[in-house]
Amino acid sequence: MNRDQLEGKWKQLKGSAKIKWGELTDDDLDKVEGNADKLEGILQERYGKTKEEAKAEVDSFFKDA
Repeated sequence: MNRDQLEGKWKQLKGSAKIKWGELTDDDLDKVEGNADKLEGILQERYGKTKEEAKAEVDSFFKDA
């Protein structure tokens, strides 16, 4: 799934994202609105990941979705 498709399927993927990243709140996931860059930023904040680590995790998550 590419990043454009992500926005359209975000409501379906929110549950999976919450399972994968348990520290994310519903508010965090609502703010993302299917935007991969926003998700990467939140992962950096919550988990202390580098930009590259967060991007790799997000890309892997959506590739497997």
